Amino acid sequence: MNSKKDEKAAKIEPDWNDALHKAILAARLGREVLMKYIGRLEKIEHKFQAGLVSEADKESENVIFDFLRKNFPDDEFLGEESAVGQTKVESPVAAGKGRWIVDPLDGTTNYIHQLPIFCVSIGYEFSGKTQLAVVDVPMLGEVYTAIRGQGAFVNGKSLKVSNTNKMKDAFLATGFNPDFEDRLQEQLKIFSKLVRESRAVRRAGAAAYDLCLVARGVFDGYWEREIQPWDASAGILLVEEAGGKVVTYRGKEYTPYKNSIIAGNSQVTDLLVQSMRDLLSKETD
Repeated sequence: MNSKKDEKAAKIEPDWNDALHKAILAARLGREVLMKYIGRLEKIEHKFQAGLVSEADKESENVIFDFLRKNFPDDEFLGEESAVGQTKVESPVAAGKGRWIVDPLDGTTNYIHQLPIFCVSIGYEFSGKTQLAVVDVPMLGEVYTAIRGQGAFVNGKSLKVSNTNKMKDAFLATGFNPDFEDRLQEQLKIFSKLVRESRAVRRAGAAAYDLCLVARGVFDGYWEREIQPWDASAGILLVEEAGGKVVTYRGKEYTPYKNSIIAGNSQVTDLLVQSMRDLLSKETD
């Protein structure tokens, strides 16, 4: 009898507006840490197959998770810094369960070099789907938010993806991971093809912010291989809630645990799938 009551209680959804408010506050705490350290870093390290990390990344994640754990003690927590050296999470949470997925500093290399394209990304996954998103871009004064089914916003203004429908007119974004030679070669082949077919391709260096700009209609499409759940969790919901489409390189349903992503308006997303179809390795989702 008690087990049935516990199971029923576990499946009650959070108050999404309250959860969003707390996620915004958590991101703000992370932002304050990043602004405190920018231009004043003393400890910069190389993470194995994960680029650079600084004391700002670590402290930002700590303050975000401390705040969220106090408010959501029964949830799971997945963050970029705390995940280093741990077994990779490969699937969404089960029904009735919640997981906070946090990148405390997306765009670390930009941040270290004081390029203002970096952000705090917080996604909340419940019952296997991202339901809530906050991306705080400190230097640009932008806060992107979304609750599933309620639209996507930046500083309270509604977002909508672009309506570009031809590859030759498409303004695209991507990123590169040089740590795995075979995957880099695949990406270079795709880049070489798409840079010729599209209007232009940009590489800003912060996947979460790239997805925000897709949701905003700045970029018509975005693709990348081997981004992590904390890079994509918030951004994919923003794109979807702005009317966009998110799939894998093979055009399959995307989750933050897949190894390839394409995001954009539906027309450009489909064109990207078609364009890269013959260039993919067997290991690509």
